[in-house]
Amino acid sequence: MKKIEAIIRPSVIHAIKEALVAENILGMTLTEVRGFGKQKGHTELFRGIEFQVEFVNKVKVEIIVSDDKLERVIFIFLTHARTGKVGDGKIFIYPVDDVIRVRTGERGDSAI
Repeated sequence: MKKIEAIIRPSVIHAIKEALVAENILGMTLTEVRGFGKQKGHTELFRGIEFQVEFVNKVKVEIIVSDDKLERVIFIFLTHARTGKVGDGKIFIYPVDDVIRVRTGERGDSAI
């Protein structure tokens, strides 16, 4: 099993969710986050005054998948999150030793 953690633009999350559901990949956790990378923030205009926004709003998506679904999930993220511009985000992949469904006690792939 793998944990996929993706930091992406908030505007693309709906398309990613729909594509995952269409592939019967269910269950994700979203966290609204702020940060910066090569994008280094941006400038905004408020009531005629220009100011620098140092931390950009992003969404962190966390998904646990079986090994056989990993490449499909990566493809979905790359297809729906990529604009070709700085700030599209990053995808991190971690090994997962075990998953336990609290309600039933199921373990492993059946608990995902």
